[in-house]
Amino acid sequence: MIGTYAAVAAIVVSALAIGQAAVCLCGGRRWSWVAPVVGLALLCALCWGTVRLPGDGVTSAVLVLVATLAAVAFLRGRVERAGEAFAQGWPVALVALLAASLPFAVEGHFGILGTSFNPDMSQHLLTAARLAEGHGSQLLHQGYPLGPHSIVVALNKGLGIGLVQGFGGLTVAVAILACLTALAAFAELPLLPRTAGALLVGLAYVVASYFAQGAFKETMQALFLFGFVLALRESGRAWADLPLRYLPAALIAVGSVYTYSFPGLIWLGGAAALWAVFTRPAPKALGLAFLAFFVLIAPEIGRMVDFHSFETFDPSGAGLGNLFGQISPFEVLGIWPSGDFRLAPGDGAVPAAAYYLGIALALMLFVYGAVKLWRRREAAILSGLAAAALAYAAARIGGTPYTAAKAIEIGAPVVAMAILLPLGKQAVRFMGAMRPKGTPQRLVPAAVALFVLAAGVCSLLALANAPVGPTSFSPKLSEFRKQVGEGPTLVVASPQLLSEQHGSPFLSWELRGGRVCIQSTEEAGGKPPAGVRFVIREGDDWTLTKVAHPPPGKTPCPLIAERQARQGPAR
Repeated sequence: MIGTYAAVAAIVVSALAIGQAAVCLCGGRRWSWVAPVVGLALLCALCWGTVRLPGDGVTSAVLVLVATLAAVAFLRGRVERAGEAFAQGWPVALVALLAASLPFAVEGHFGILGTSFNPDMSQHLLTAARLAEGHGSQLLHQGYPLGPHSIVVALNKGLGIGLVQGFGGLTVAVAILACLTALAAFAELPLLPRTAGALLVGLAYVVASYFAQGAFKETMQALFLFGFVLALRESGRAWADLPLRYLPAALIAVGSVYTYSFPGLIWLGGAAALWAVFTRPAPKALGLAFLAFFVLIAPEIGRMVDFHSFETFDPSGAGLGNLFGQISPFEVLGIWPSGDFRLAPGDGAVPAAAYYLGIALALMLFVYGAVKLWRRREAAILSGLAAAALAYAAARIGGTPYTAAKAIEIGAPVVAMAILLPLGKQAVRFMGAMRPKGTPQRLVPAAVALFVLAAGVCSLLALANAPVGPTSFSPKLSEFRKQVGEGPTLVVASPQLLSEQHGSPFLSWELRGGRVCIQSTEEAGGKPPAGVRFVIREGDDWTLTKVAHPPPGKTPCPLIAERQARQGPAR
């Protein structure tokens, strides 16, 4: 627990300080809630640029500390309304932290998020372990974007915490930073609507569902998209007179590249192109932003070319990954009363009618909000919506269910913002009237309250349903997979790991491809079962023993890893 929350604190503080310093260097003098996402983007670039220097992460940790302290020193006396920003931000950060901690509270321990739900974290942990040791890895050589992994390695070396705690801290910190960034849209509202709006954008239902399976890259890309949209919005408002008013958006795009490679620019580039058509940005300021963007991503261009040929491993062969089928695009609206976003209406404990009523309410409010945004000439938000819709259409037509689901998740915060931003302001105005007249004035606050309640409950359901796996990780299991081949192999682990930490699916994935059976230390006898050639045991670390004279016969225990789950590792 201490390691995870130490990582959360380190990332949030560094992102806030570095991001606001960047905004100030661009000419901004007031506190900006775009700063959290700008800071996270710069952390990705800084850590990836230094993680392979001598020290294997120590240098990254030192430079992040130096940058954070320098940013704090630089900001002293330069930021207006810092006290007001603190008053706005701490309730949002606290509630976001509590919500993001819900999976660990329900499971009763901290560990690998998403174990038994999605096996992607296995590959991410292995890659981070290789980076921390100064070694190469499959993802490294294939051009896979490793900015987030580098942050985890820096946390591992700087704070002395494990990689599992580092990834857990990063995932929770992204949730907090997303909610704080959303304050850029809702800062003018009173406390309750401001806090509710920020939380529902930062932890929209599908985002919360991806958080539950430990999919940190997708939650980061969702943050980069709506943060980019908000930065474009601010460029025509608070920063309208600044020569570098588009630079914060460019820095966010840099973070997207180091997190999601060139696919991340599909959303951001599409939003920028549509926004430029409607607003006609200043050529000189736009040119400076483009120059900064290309300079900062130049070291990654070769790896982006390599990543173009990367293919996701999918044992199902149908592009499903860990899904059961296509995900309904209506989930993007935020009301889906199920702890598992993969379920169709009526497949869970809630009747199908509840799904359709929620969809009808959210769709009505979305259309109403979109019309209001159009009338208010909110070009940045509308461009983000259109880019997200086009990206989903392309993924649905030319991609797979797995990529289409990711497109839904990445666009979800922008959709939530489109619903809540115009409605929140209108509801506050109606509620502030002494005697609202007419049916619309009475219905709007009630509809907003009902949506907030329903969407909030759905997000909490997704978070509460998150499985939390083992508390530690060892790359030895992946090494053993190569040694044992097709087995048969017996894995002996503690009852705590198997029953309380979703150990069986974790071990079966780590040793996938072989004939593996798993037993607890209470079940395992003195001799291995018939036919077993290798025994892997849990201890201070995992050990592998080859059975000199395997007992003849067929292995009596279930061969778990032989039946691979229909899940595919990272992309």
